[in-house]
Amino acid sequence: MEKKRNTERKKRRIGRYIILILLVVVIGAGSFLFLTARDVKQTVDGIQKDSAAIDEGVTSKKIKNKERINILLLGIDEREFDSGRSDAMLLMSLDPASESMDLVSIPRDTRTEIIGHGTVDKINHAYAFGGVDMSVETVENLLDVDIDYFVEINMQGLADLVDAVGGVTVENDLDWYDEGYYKKDYHFKKGQIHLDGQQALGYTRMRHLDPDGDFGRNARQRQVIEAVINKGANIKSVSKIDDLLDVLGKNVQTNINLASMRHLLVDYRNVRNSVQEHEMRGEGTKIDGIYYLLVPEDEITAIHDSISK
Repeated sequence: MEKKRNTERKKRRIGRYIILILLVVVIGAGSFLFLTARDVKQTVDGIQKDSAAIDEGVTSKKIKNKERINILLLGIDEREFDSGRSDAMLLMSLDPASESMDLVSIPRDTRTEIIGHGTVDKINHAYAFGGVDMSVETVENLLDVDIDYFVEINMQGLADLVDAVGGVTVENDLDWYDEGYYKKDYHFKKGQIHLDGQQALGYTRMRHLDPDGDFGRNARQRQVIEAVINKGANIKSVSKIDDLLDVLGKNVQTNINLASMRHLLVDYRNVRNSVQEHEMRGEGTKIDGIYYLLVPEDEITAIHDSISK
């Protein structure tokens, strides 16, 4: 009987570790001190991806000194004949001193210099031109901040992540029928709704039916990510440990290693206490027949100042 209880306790610990790894990978937050399970370590090792654009020595010093760090989340729309594009770009700035987190949505049509490519284009094209490194350098140049970590997750992986935490509940401000991302004619009712993974994917991808366009879509993406964070932080069930590991291993790549995760879990676990959302705003226009979002300098400066305090 004692052996059985110890086994159950171990399973609960591992389950929490998996949830926390997923949370760390998504937002660098958590509430447990150590990651020791062998299968967890193997999974984390398997999702490692280096970035030549990030100075890991500088990042290591910042995290050990408990300084503000910035994580770039790239939601990748994978394509059959090319490397894909960043369908979603979200900058997460974590400040352990103030126990706060800033979530900055970067509209994918933002017109900016693509660093390393020698062009001015939509910011989401940086990933297609040069992968994670070009995306990191382009965002750093646009906002004049350092990126310390990146997390790359394909958009289907976001759906799997939602399913892995048992679905999420969000407050929907619009009454609309799906465009086909989830299920043709599916009704997303106004008010509080519960979403499974595929429904969440449709919810975060819709923009043509939203009078606020990409800005409305970005807000829904932040909604779902916050819901995953809050749901995952409170999950106690261990029945989906294998599913969570599978989601992580198949859908995510990051430069956050196990040692860094330990620091994040200890020193950055309270950043969920205060979440500030920021939406980069601008004016839509067409240049040579192509739609762009032109973000004014004062807007960029305001975003920079909010995550550089």
